[in-house]
Amino acid sequence: MAVRATMVRFPSNPDTQESLGLPWGVTVTPFASKDENGNSPVYGSGGELIPRCENCWGYYNTYCDQDQWAWTCSLCGTLNGLSSETITRYSSSESSPEIMSSYIDLELPVEGSEEEDMQARPVYVAAIDLASSEEFLELTKSALLAALEALAPGSLFGLATFSHKLGLYDVQGPIPVVKNVFLPADSDGTVSIELEDAMPLFSFLAPVETCKDRIVSAIETLRPTSSWEGTGGGQGMDRILLGGRGFGLAMETLISYLGSEHYNTYALARIFAFLSGPPDYGPGQLDTRRYGEQYASKGEDAELALLPEQTPFYKELAAVAVQAGVCIDVLAVTNEYTDLASLKFLSIDSGGSLFLYTNTDDSTLPQDMYRMLSRPYAFNCVMRLRTSTEFKTGNSYGHFFPDPQYENVQHIICCDSYATYAYDFDFENTYGFSRHTAELPMLQLAFQYTVLVPPEEKQTPGSNLTSRSKYTIQRRLRIRTMQFGVAHNFNELYDSVDQEVVLSILVHKVILASLSEGVREGRMLLHDWLVILAAQYNDTYKNAPNEFGSSTGMLIDVTFSQCPQLQALPRLVFALLRNPLLRFHHEGIHPDYRIYLQCLFSGLEPSSLHRAIYPLLSSYATPDKLAYPRHSLSRAALMTSECPIFFLDAFTTLIVFYSSTADPTLPYPPPHDCLLRTTINKVKQERSMTPRLMFIRGGEEDQSVFDSYLIEEQDVDGSGFPNVTGFVSFLRRLIRVL
Repeated sequence: MAVRATMVRFPSNPDTQESLGLPWGVTVTPFASKDENGNSPVYGSGGELIPRCENCWGYYNTYCDQDQWAWTCSLCGTLNGLSSETITRYSSSESSPEIMSSYIDLELPVEGSEEEDMQARPVYVAAIDLASSEEFLELTKSALLAALEALAPGSLFGLATFSHKLGLYDVQGPIPVVKNVFLPADSDGTVSIELEDAMPLFSFLAPVETCKDRIVSAIETLRPTSSWEGTGGGQGMDRILLGGRGFGLAMETLISYLGSEHYNTYALARIFAFLSGPPDYGPGQLDTRRYGEQYASKGEDAELALLPEQTPFYKELAAVAVQAGVCIDVLAVTNEYTDLASLKFLSIDSGGSLFLYTNTDDSTLPQDMYRMLSRPYAFNCVMRLRTSTEFKTGNSYGHFFPDPQYENVQHIICCDSYATYAYDFDFENTYGFSRHTAELPMLQLAFQYTVLVPPEEKQTPGSNLTSRSKYTIQRRLRIRTMQFGVAHNFNELYDSVDQEVVLSILVHKVILASLSEGVREGRMLLHDWLVILAAQYNDTYKNAPNEFGSSTGMLIDVTFSQCPQLQALPRLVFALLRNPLLRFHHEGIHPDYRIYLQCLFSGLEPSSLHRAIYPLLSSYATPDKLAYPRHSLSRAALMTSECPIFFLDAFTTLIVFYSSTADPTLPYPPPHDCLLRTTINKVKQERSMTPRLMFIRGGEEDQSVFDSYLIEEQDVDGSGFPNVTGFVSFLRRLIRVL
């Protein structure tokens, strides 16, 4: 569990917080195996035995004062009695984890029907769009084959297809059999037959270890609906319906199908929805005509109108999926407008992922499927952040489902080790953290989650065969209690800033502003924030000397030269303003791509988000010798470094660029055993998704992709044309505003 704060030292009172100009909050990566300093939790059992405060329900921790019979809550100061069982437990020679460490991970007893044979088996269902092309299906087949390699023995797998009908595959017999259920065309229709009647769930969900070959055979039979033409002369209703993509009703029906067996057949089910275009048939169909020139005649602001969802259907369906314990990953492979603004709720509310691939040629979908299914994940998670009494949580951000009854409780259906959430804080009072007390601000994050523990392989005596028992469910409680210092002046606050966490909170706020008020409002919010921060900083440091001067002759520092912890922020804001997330529609930013970036950025941990917003550019003298670890993103940096090889890491894209003046004897592309390749492999291994790797030789190959990342010489206002004043001009405009 990694927890990072925007400031290690908190503001002392509301007035300081208000005039500070910096967001106050934390980012949390709850299922990370280590904390932000690389430390692991203390593991143990007896999570249900930890004492809890009678007032705030906080958990006992190492910061609590304890005597023989009672303990004082470190969060709210309430005196709580200790039960005789707890006194005996804490007086034993073996210390309990909560006494040893403020970062613990304890096992909880599992309630319910854990003895059921199938109950703990992980369930995966692939739902494949057949109203698609041959290229889409070939890519999807490759992705499914990769997924099957990643699934552990003991998993259950179901294969479904959708178009104007929903197909269910039974692969447990000698020949795969598909049962089709027709989907009605009207927008409020329902299927005429229950899926359980068409095919019992135990026939649909096949054990991977015994049916893998037959699953592969069934996958190979998939064909797009366009190839069905010609049968029966192409006449009648079936020909009319061939183009239908009944995604909405197909997902609704599958969720209901699986949900009937929640906690009987499975504890968690994941649906991988492979989509090649917008749903255009039956319930949940989307009107894609809203993307086009009609806004000019209607007088609507395209920057605003293209962002909100056009129907509540998928948000409401996501709530049903949460109740059914179903996580949905939407994998869209399309370059046409699909209205991801409406579809995104299926994934982000259910704890899944939203992937967008604009073409099939260089798609990393198979690699992403394998990576996603190979890493551990928790499910049925509940997260709660508590604070000491002087302050409280304000907004919470991330891909979770808020509890309808309890405030500040988030439900996360599926959570891997990369998933990150954020909170910001407000004061509960007018005086803040008192100078007259030794008590410091406290945070306590409780994360209750479930994991599937794979069965152990057992060797059968006298044979070479191994047998596996069933998966077991383990419920755990992870608790992290943290204490923070209080800054007594602005200098202390600025010196304790974590700029990557500041960027994370800013991105969340800007995304919310864009969704509610439009992209232009999001850009204004970001720009105004930097102006306020620069004004407060200059007031604090009394206009420290700098190379930029105002028209009145008074020197104004907009590069934060006196505070290293703030110096990267102008570049990060400039880069965010140039990012497709906040660029205007008329610049050619596809609305679906913007939504994809919103979903991606709002789930990244701070270091990864930093890389996605402001890529890392390094240079190499040779493939085996690093020259400079970091350059600014400008052509001037390339020209002055005189290095032949550059490596750009933009999170989703990795580029190795050989300059046009590079020695032709340098090996191109770099050999597999060199330092540069080792660095690339390490980056790819640590990433939550598979970055696309490109090699470009300057002067001989198109280098426009590489040049597009050299943003510091581009105009922040949206012209996109290179010039010599991009970032410098941005700073000068800040001075004029100040």
